[in-house]
Amino acid sequence: MKPTVIDHIGIAVKNIDESLKLWEATLGIKCQGVEEVVEQKVKTAFLPLKDTEVELLEATSPESPVAKFIEAKGEGIHHMAIRVDDLEATLAELKEKGIRLIDEKPRLGAGGAKIAFIHPKATGGILLELSER
Repeated sequence: MKPTVIDHIGIAVKNIDESLKLWEATLGIKCQGVEEVVEQKVKTAFLPLKDTEVELLEATSPESPVAKFIEAKGEGIHHMAIRVDDLEATLAELKEKGIRLIDEKPRLGAGGAKIAFIHPKATGGILLELSER
């Protein structure tokens, strides 16, 4: 596994439009667009910060993992994403090492990225996303 950069930090929010008021108007970080990822039942907004981004996540369904996260823990940091060059090879390597994965194969994420998640029980309680762009 060869991580290249922290790709983004995902923050679960109840309402992206309300959250953007803080990020854009108060902090001066401009949103690069809002996108719905139907498969994951979320709406996302990315706010670039040099080599990384903040990703705001709003659930579009009560069954969304983000909705369940907010119900259990409230709004806040949901996950951290690390960019890798070859996601399929990275997943195979982690599986071979016995790392518990949520996704054994890449799936499509926001912005056309290939993504997969490592289970928080394998990372000391952090939901870790691997991303290939």
